[in-house]
Amino acid sequence: MSALDTVPKLDPHALRNDFPILNSRIRADKPLVYLDNAASTQRPRKVIQTLVDVYENYYANVHRGVHWLSDQSTDRYENAREKVQNFIHAAHSHEVIFTMGTTAAINLVARTWGDQEIHACDEIVLTVMEHHSNIVPWQQLAERRGCKLRFADIRDDGQLDMEEFDRLINEKTRLVAIVDVSNVLGTSNPLPQIIKKAHTLGALVLVDAAQSIPHSPLDMQQLGADFLVFSGHKMMGPSGIGVLYAREQILENMPPFFGGGSMIRRVKLDGFETAELPAKFEAGTPPIVSAIGLGAAIDYLEEIGLRSIQEHERRLTKRTHLLLSQVSGVRILGPAPEKKAGIVSFVLEGVHAHDVAQICDRHGVAIRAGHHCAMPLHKRLKISASSRASFYVYNTDEDIDKLVEALIDAKQIIRRGK
Repeated sequence: MSALDTVPKLDPHALRNDFPILNSRIRADKPLVYLDNAASTQRPRKVIQTLVDVYENYYANVHRGVHWLSDQSTDRYENAREKVQNFIHAAHSHEVIFTMGTTAAINLVARTWGDQEIHACDEIVLTVMEHHSNIVPWQQLAERRGCKLRFADIRDDGQLDMEEFDRLINEKTRLVAIVDVSNVLGTSNPLPQIIKKAHTLGALVLVDAAQSIPHSPLDMQQLGADFLVFSGHKMMGPSGIGVLYAREQILENMPPFFGGGSMIRRVKLDGFETAELPAKFEAGTPPIVSAIGLGAAIDYLEEIGLRSIQEHERRLTKRTHLLLSQVSGVRILGPAPEKKAGIVSFVLEGVHAHDVAQICDRHGVAIRAGHHCAMPLHKRLKISASSRASFYVYNTDEDIDKLVEALIDAKQIIRRGK
C-alpha cells in the first residue's frame, strides 16, 4: 500500500453544506461555481458562527482588562496563537506575530529587520514569480538602504531555474525572499534545497506561504526558514488577519515596527522599553475577533486533514489540465499537474482574459482575470493578463466541467463576434 492510499479521501459534496454562500444562485439563477480560491476562500459556518459568538458573548479588549469579558477574550485570543503555533509546528507561541495579512507581515520584516540589518553592499535574492507584496517592500528597502535586488528566472516549463538561483546567491546575499507556491503558475518551489543553500552562505530566508499554508502541511522546525508569512482569508479565516512567524532570536533582535499601547513595558518622557514577545510587535488593539476566527478555521482544516486537501486538489488539477488541453486555443501556464498546487492559469487564444472571466461569470463560474499582482511574471511569459482557476475543499468535478463549458461558449461568442 502506498502512502497516498492511507490518506483519507475528502467528500467535497458533503463539505459544501458547511459553506452557506455556495448555495447562492447568480446571473439569471445560475448556481455559483467558485474557482477563485487563490484570491480568497469562502468561510464555513463554524468560522462564521465563531465570529458571531465572540461579539454576542465575550467580546472585550485583550490583555489590559481585569474583568471577566477581558479575561475570556484574552484567553481565546492567545489560544488562537497557540493553534497557529501547532499548525505550523513553531517551537514557541511567542514566535507567532499577528498582523493584518501577508503584505503587512512582509512590510514589517522589511521595515524592522531590513532597515536594521541591510546595507548598501548587501543583496537580496527574489524570483520573477513573486507576488507584488514580495517585491515592492524590498524595492522600497533598496531605495532606503541602497542594497541590490537580484531576481532568479523561471524555466520555460514554469519551474524555478535553480541553476540561475545558484549563480545569483553568494556571500553578499543577506536574504532570500521566495514564494512557496506561485499564485499564477501554481509552481511549488524546492524550499528545503533553497534554504540549505542560503544558510550555507549565511543568508536568511523569508517564505511567502500565502498559497501553500491552507493546502499542504508545513513544519517550521523541519523546514528551517527564518521568516514565514501568510493570511487568514486564504485559509477560510476572516480577512484582516495574517501571521508573521520568525525564530525567537531574530524577533528579539528586531526593533519594533509600530509604537504605542501594548508593545511597551515602560514609557518615560525620555524614552521607552519594549514589551516581551509577541506583544513587542502588536501595538494597539490587535485583531481580536479575526484571530479567534482564524483559530476556528485552523480547527476546521485539521478536522479535514491537510494531506486529504492536498490530494483532492491534485486530482482536480490533473482533471483541469486534461480537459483544458482538449479545448483548442487554450494555453495552460506553469508546470505539469504533478509539479504544481491547485492553481491552473491559462490564456485563451484571441480572447482577452477579462472577457473570458466575464463570459464564465454568465455561467455562474467565478474565476480570476488579470495580472494577479504579478506583472513581472506576466512580462516574462510575454502576456499582459491570464485567467486563473484555483481550487479548494468544496470544489468538485462538476465545477471543472462547468468551467470548460464556459470556455467553449467564450470561443463561440468571440467567433460569432468576428
